Amino acid sequence: MAEESRKPLRFTTQSSITTRLVLSTLTGRSIQITSIRPNSPSSPGLAPHEISFLRLLEAVTNGSQIDISMTGTTLRYKPGLITGCSPGSGAVSGVIRHETPAACERGVSYFLLPLCLLAPFSKAPFNILFTGPGTITSATPAGDMSVDSVRTAILPLYAHFGITNNLELRINRRSNPGATGRGGAGEVQLVFGTQVRLPKTLHLLNPGKVKRIRGVAYTTGVSGSNNARMIEAARGVLNALSGDTYIYSDVSSAPFVASADRSQPGWKTKTGLGFGLSLIAESSTGVVYSADVASPVGGGEVPEDIGARCAWQLLDVVAMGGVVPLSAAPTVLVLMAMGSEDVGRVQLGKGVVGSEEIVGLARDLEMFGAAQWGVREAKEGGGDEVVVSVVGKGVGNVGRKVA
Repeated sequence: MAEESRKPLRFTTQSSITTRLVLSTLTGRSIQITSIRPNSPSSPGLAPHEISFLRLLEAVTNGSQIDISMTGTTLRYKPGLITGCSPGSGAVSGVIRHETPAACERGVSYFLLPLCLLAPFSKAPFNILFTGPGTITSATPAGDMSVDSVRTAILPLYAHFGITNNLELRINRRSNPGATGRGGAGEVQLVFGTQVRLPKTLHLLNPGKVKRIRGVAYTTGVSGSNNARMIEAARGVLNALSGDTYIYSDVSSAPFVASADRSQPGWKTKTGLGFGLSLIAESSTGVVYSADVASPVGGGEVPEDIGARCAWQLLDVVAMGGVVPLSAAPTVLVLMAMGSEDVGRVQLGKGVVGSEEIVGLARDLEMFGAAQWGVREAKEGGGDEVVVSVVGKGVGNVGRKVA
């Protein structure tokens, strides 16, 4: 039996790779992932952003072992202890500096969301500085939300689990995706200083009514008038539904990166030009819904279309129902599963529970030893919402255990 328990859990394809690595780290179970883009003719195996995440995971843990096959199509991961920025972890002046590669196509939120799940269970606080030519702070075509939405819609969720102090996400330099959809040269710093023994049991069943709408319109290296045009279009949709709507405008200069032209050594060029809009709707019970739209990499879409599309996207998210939107549901469900050995309940829309991402998460949690979820119809919600009951695994923070 002991030998069976030491065998790594086996998964296939690169789907949900960050979630599986996070669950492996939290539960201490080794995993092996095979068939990672085996049929890709140009770039088989792990992508640059996935390798970058593995390096980041190695930096915030101690004793982790990562083995990658020659072709990059097979990954074996043995987790270590989550140490954060503790002395001797490689942090300089208490800060771990992580440089994303220029070929990165994913936004910073691709790294931030799994890091925030690991941080409460760390031995020491997290203080990570994301920099380098591949750092993108806006929403991306791959589906990543902007850093603004992580700050305003994801981090507040941790307060429901008793994680409230010293949480900060700073955008030091903004950036949209580069001309080819890769790279951006932005800079973001995550400070996560609250470490707990066990997250509190969650009971969140009342979505309430939307009482106010907030947002951030941002431009990087382009005219600031684009912000005013996006805000006007968004308010044209939202003002009829909410009398308390305020959208902040942020105008930033474009970052510079080293020129790829070898005939001009030392020259720098602008990158990450574009604009976008991040909106959140807050209800009377503190529930937050979010939406994100950024200008396409190739251009061709006017700011008015971006603003209106983001507003309608926000309304679609609210219409799905529940107390947690699809973008935040994995964070809440993982924290509930890793919390104290008690039954937590959360009300979600049927469209959220039935999505491919959430169904896959439920299967992955069961693979790692978590209990199956209980699902029943919600008493309120017009038949479009369900109550999901999750029994905590009681994993807790190994670094804070008292002998």
